Amino acid sequence: MQTLGNVVSEIARTSIPILLSGEVGTGKRSFARHIHALSLHSEKPFLKISCAAIKAEAFESEIGMGGNGAGPGTPSLCGTVLFDEISELHPTCQRSLIYALPDGDTKSHPKMITARVISTTNKNLDAEMRAGRFRSELYYRISGVSLRLPPLRERREDIAILAEYFLNKYSMEFGRAKIQLGPNTLQMLGEHSWPGNIRELENTIKKIVAVGDEKLALAEFTADFGNNHEGGTAATPENCSLKAAARAASREAERELILKALARTRWNRKRAAQELQISYKSLLYKLKQIGMAETEVN
Repeated sequence: MQTLGNVVSEIARTSIPILLSGEVGTGKRSFARHIHALSLHSEKPFLKISCAAIKAEAFESEIGMGGNGAGPGTPSLCGTVLFDEISELHPTCQRSLIYALPDGDTKSHPKMITARVISTTNKNLDAEMRAGRFRSELYYRISGVSLRLPPLRERREDIAILAEYFLNKYSMEFGRAKIQLGPNTLQMLGEHSWPGNIRELENTIKKIVAVGDEKLALAEFTADFGNNHEGGTAATPENCSLKAAARAASREAERELILKALARTRWNRKRAAQELQISYKSLLYKLKQIGMAETEVN
């Protein structure tokens, strides 16, 4: 993350397009806003276009190509335009965006987007191009600099720092006295796989602050770790039964399946429930169990 920060400080004040890739919940949108804040046009607006949600017929108007009188290159009125989850962009919109993005000559046509362009994706765009779902011409226009945001499991040293940040944030937001996490809690947080990444950690800390009791808020974590939170000892092959280990593995596998289904359906919970072959009510209950009832796409 320090290396990424150094790179961003060097390129933020240029106009080069940036592609941010990473799993769901790694903070790609927040990183994009940070780049905008460091840019030469930070005082101008930050426009986010949700590529998964926008309709093809509305896309050209959104980027200023629809001839609606808004003026050429409407996003150029903004400091930065973010194409969020660009791999989800409709093929028709991809063709329009290729035409709107500069390719060396910014004066080639009057409706060129001149705003700073940042794109995010949680998919492998190389694989998407090979499969014919993403246009290579568009990829080369948006990836002047490609940055990968690592998942939380690859940066475990940041977990305690992020937990402290979220404790401060939600203690102030909820008007609660700040809770000091115990060593066993910090150990559990540090050893968790975090399939939902920073967003999952944020929701976990939010629940701790809201409930006001870390043991109660982390009951699911306690079970997953063989009750080592209450017992104060780490679960090891010597003190963890095969039954407890199987139960923990089952819960972790269930969590992974739920998150993957939600990612595939762009967090449409009804569709995810259908894919998982469970009721919508059951899915909501399981999301509450893993502390992600209020999660949205990042």
